[in-house]
Amino acid sequence: MRSTLLVLGMFLLASFGISYAKPSATQDKPGSTEAKMTPEDVAKKNPIPPAAEGLAEARKLFGYNCAMCHGKEGDGKGDLAADMKLQLNDWRDASSIEKMTDGELFWIISNGKGKMLGEGDRTSEKVRWNFVNLVRSFGKKGARDKPKTENPQN
Repeated sequence: MRSTLLVLGMFLLASFGISYAKPSATQDKPGSTEAKMTPEDVAKKNPIPPAAEGLAEARKLFGYNCAMCHGKEGDGKGDLAADMKLQLNDWRDASSIEKMTDGELFWIISNGKGKMLGEGDRTSEKVRWNFVNLVRSFGKKGARDKPKTENPQN
């Protein structure tokens, strides 16, 4: 009888503790972080030069983790973005990110932004810098692929 009461008391105590526990701020909003981007973060330079191997690795992970929102080619029209009614930048237009430093992109990829979860500890620093290279490559590729319009006045 005593052991039953002891177990019941421990169960009740644990239940009260769980019910009064505060969820962390990061559980409230996906992508929210307590850290803020600093001037040092903005000033970081990408130590990883764009290379076919690094871009291929980043593209593969992008397909698994990012394309559902950002689109397979970075157009911002992934299925999940449409379902969530998110307005995302079309990275194929280089002007959508040209004012952002590599450090800013790296920070967003690492920590998240808005509803986007950051890669943080899920990927290595090298892979996150390769993501920066991949995002930049969408704009370069898009500029090449867009049809040129001729000026009818010439």
